[in-house]
Parts: sequence; structure tokens; C-alpha cells
Amino acid sequence: MADDPATDILDATYRALCEHGYASLTLQDIAAEADASKSSIHYHYDSKDQLFVAFLDDLYDRFTDRVDSPEGDTPYEQLDELLQVLLTTDAEPPLREFRTAMFELKAQAPYNSTLQERLTDFDEFLIEQLREILAAGMDDGEFDDDIEPARDAEFLATTITGAQTRHVTINQPSDQLYDTMTRYIEQHLLADEQPEVGR
Repeated sequence: MADDPATDILDATYRALCEHGYASLTLQDIAAEADASKSSIHYHYDSKDQLFVAFLDDLYDRFTDRVDSPEGDTPYEQLDELLQVLLTTDAEPPLREFRTAMFELKAQAPYNSTLQERLTDFDEFLIEQLREILAAGMDDGEFDDDIEPARDAEFLATTITGAQTRHVTINQPSDQLYDTMTRYIEQHLLADEQPEVGR
């Protein structure tokens, strides 16, 4: 089955974004990465902005697939898995390059309502995932019954976003924050007495 040209363009956009960043990225860069012509890109997308809206929609689907229903037998294990996915930095440069490109996209959001709406979707999905895990942990007695899932989910999401920003701007490994957040969760979110296994 032949490849979908529109999908090929989105994949090329990902690669070109990692290499060039958003600010200096041109449709010609994407066309070169896709081994296609600019006219073929315009056939599917009228403008760079429209292409990036489609790109963010595709990226959102990939993101939600990646962080939805994290593995783990308990809410705490699921939370730990989610933090590992979001904070553990791969040794390969492309991860930081991609986070840098996304940082540039976020910097454009205050001036582009469409980009802002798409990026808000990412934020809201992450907060809801965290809230559901924390609420389930409270119900199971694994997390302290004094926590507030909505508030603590927003705090965790804000901290994760900050770690990713520090990774981009000062090359601070976000792995270190994973260790810090693990200790924070153990000290402030976990119940003092854990329920018995199988109870």
C-alpha cells in the first residue's frame, strides 16, 4: 500500500522541526526533508500555519497514545511510569532538539490563538491524566486522603513543564527532577499506611 503523502509531510515536518527549529523553518526545508516539492505541500496545506495545526493535531494523537493508561498495577506505579515517560531524558540529541522546537512553538502561542488552543489541549490532557491517577490512589487508600487531586495534578503538570523548559534552555537533565518528584510524592502524597496487597 502506498504511503499517504499528507502523513509523509507531517513526518517530514517533525524531522525538519527538530533540525531547524520553528522560527527559521521554511516550507522548502520541509519539502527537502520529504523529498517533495513545495507545490506538493501546498496541495495538502495552504500555509505553514495550517500545516503546523495539522502537525500539532497529529502530535497530540501520538502524545495521548503515549501517556494514556500508563502501565502499573497500582495508581502509584502508574504515576511513576508517567513521570518516567515525561521526565527521563534520552541520551540522544533528538529529544532535546524536539523539545527546543516545541519550546519555540509555545513561545508563538501568545500571538497565535490557534497554536494556543492546540497546546492547551496537551496541557489539559496531562492534568486530567494526573488527576485521575491521584483520585484513584485516594480511593484505593494508596494516596493520602487529604490531597486534592485537581490541585496536585496541576502542580505536577506545571513542574513537569518547567523541567522540560530547563532541559531546553540550560540543558538541565530532567532526570534529576524525576528523582526529586519521586521523593516529593513519597513524602507528601502517599498515605502513611499502605493498604495490604490484595485487600
